[in-house]
Amino acid sequence: VLWWALAFGADLGGNATAVGAAANVVILGIAARNRTPISFWEFTKYGLIVTFVTIALVTPYLWVRYLL
Repeated sequence: VLWWALAFGADLGGNATAVGAAANVVILGIAARNRTPISFWEFTKYGLIVTFVTIALVTPYLWVRYLL
């Protein structure tokens, strides 16, 4: 259970900030190259929402799968 929780937390937690995952940095570079820059705080505002939603979906799965 703890290994799955660690894997989900590390993977989904990378969505929270622009530097949380390499893919986020790539997306910011592509956006800047296309003259649509995304600030760190703008990314974080939406990234935290995505992170909370995905963790809220994974938590019940871990409970049902391993604790019931």
